[in-house]
Amino acid sequence: MNTDLPSEEPKKSPNQILREELHEGMEALSRSSTRLFLSSISAGLDLGFSFFLIAVVRTLAADQVSPPVVELWTALVYPLGFILVVMGRSELFTEQTTLAILPLLSGQATWKMVMRLWGIVYIANLLGAAIFAGIVVLVGPNLHVIDPQVFEEIAEKIVSYDWWVILLSATLAGWLMGLLSWLVVAGRDTISQIVIVFLITATIGLGHLHHSIVGTVEVLAGIFQGDRTTFADFAHFLLWTTLGNAFGGGFFVAVLKFGHARKSRHDGSIDEDGNVALHETDKNDQ
Repeated sequence: MNTDLPSEEPKKSPNQILREELHEGMEALSRSSTRLFLSSISAGLDLGFSFFLIAVVRTLAADQVSPPVVELWTALVYPLGFILVVMGRSELFTEQTTLAILPLLSGQATWKMVMRLWGIVYIANLLGAAIFAGIVVLVGPNLHVIDPQVFEEIAEKIVSYDWWVILLSATLAGWLMGLLSWLVVAGRDTISQIVIVFLITATIGLGHLHHSIVGTVEVLAGIFQGDRTTFADFAHFLLWTTLGNAFGGGFFVAVLKFGHARKSRHDGSIDEDGNVALHETDKNDQ
């Protein structure tokens, strides 16, 4: 045994991350429908706190601070809901667009299993988001921390884009959320994981990228508050955002990361059955 090697590597290899992601994905796929639903509705509710803080910041900063500063402030508070969800281990659709696909690619899961997971998580996330939207529309103005007009302004801005803009924006958001899942597993401690969640979701917030669940809270709050945004606008937003989020996380992270991580020669590779196969480095690679 080589005693000169450190007991713990400074960073995880792609293969190590993939193994942990596969384990987490299979754990979610095998969970009961009731547990999935409760965890997912919790995620939809918790994520609403991002919107709550955004609305509060925009209300407090109205006519007091320059628009670029307001945008920076909102980006800084945007990650709170995601930190609550990711660190609380709730099920979020935009994470599962990556996690659920990895076991499928490794042959450990079927499309039926993936669609069951996505269906339960997605519906429960939306339900939680809708409930939170209703609560914040009632509570925010009565606490005098949110101007009701802010709800309508945020919703109107989100749904005002052409379908292809929303689709590409959501693809970028899904891509980033898939990377979030991958990098959180790569983090070795809670602080580093929180920093990862903060940086990635702040990027989504600053770039106004479309996220299906946070966006649901934002658009429904505008609909509940007034008539400037309609349910037809919401359907337009939700369709293209969902497709973009799913493609971004499923292809740009799950497919590409699986493709290169399973071929890693550093500490073993993932074989065709999704199992870890340890071996020596090929002489041709030396």
